[in-house]
Amino acid sequence: MAIADMRWTSWPGGLSVLLALASPAGAAPPVLEIPIACDMRSVCSVQKYFDLDPGPERIDYACGRLTNDRHDGTDLRLPDFPAMDRGVAVIAAAPGVVKALRDGMPDISVKEGGAEAIKGKEAGNGVVIDHGDGWETQYGHMKQGSVAVRRGQQVEVGQTLGLVGLSGETEYPHVHFGVRYQGRALDPFVGSAESFTCGDALRPLWSEAALAQIPYRPTGVLVTGFAADRPEADAARRGAYAAAALPSDAQALVFWADTWGVMQGDVQRFAIAGPDGQEVHRSESVVQKSNISWFAFSGKRRPEAGWAPGQYTGTYELVRDGQPAASASGTVTIQ
Repeated sequence: MAIADMRWTSWPGGLSVLLALASPAGAAPPVLEIPIACDMRSVCSVQKYFDLDPGPERIDYACGRLTNDRHDGTDLRLPDFPAMDRGVAVIAAAPGVVKALRDGMPDISVKEGGAEAIKGKEAGNGVVIDHGDGWETQYGHMKQGSVAVRRGQQVEVGQTLGLVGLSGETEYPHVHFGVRYQGRALDPFVGSAESFTCGDALRPLWSEAALAQIPYRPTGVLVTGFAADRPEADAARRGAYAAAALPSDAQALVFWADTWGVMQGDVQRFAIAGPDGQEVHRSESVVQKSNISWFAFSGKRRPEAGWAPGQYTGTYELVRDGQPAASASGTVTIQ
């Protein structure tokens, strides 16, 4: 359903507020659960956290850089577009009443649709829930036609609000989860402290169970795969290289990895082993620039005799300061 009088904050165009004022007596914050029906330890990931730096720099609650300047929420990302197509539920983090909603915006990357087409609606399809005493949560970028609640409806914690999508100002499927107290944005990992300095004790709004499900991971791998030629990041994210087998005359064998949170100076290593376990390719390079989103690949041209049939295994490893930061592997069969 589409609501014409939608009035809610579209965070990409608004000023991020560092912290909310401390809650007065009797206005206890809601205890928050994970707002997405996805395993945050092994399948989905936090792509961006709340930016706690009041100036032009960026810093997340763990003193890392997994955020953008003035980003005022938590982005919980799906591994790829096929996961969005299968459907992943956005769920209420706490009980409350639906205050506002929007639906009907298409699931189109802002790179394709352009910023002008979504001006004033950067949050895309979504829901705002009023938890009382000035507390609200917001769920954005939901899938077109998926909003499953109505304005004024009472919802319970864990109730499905809709599905993760690509509406509004976004380039990848995720739900942007925002928390507000009396209209001020705050970081659920920090809580309602009046001020915050990197290293301070935290008073998170998450439940203990939620915190256990959403550990801080500064770096990780979303998905990997093989391609028969130079892979494109957008195509990989849309499932273009999902085939479990490649022909023996494939012109190349390329292993790719879609990663988040790489840092300048990280060393990335690729390796491909053949059906006999022997290494057929290895490469190593240094990341030249820090990036929240990072797509990398490496491979080998087809040998003159063609590829030997059987299963090939690719591995990707990211090393930071001599220690493993992230790794993943995948297989493909040459027929």
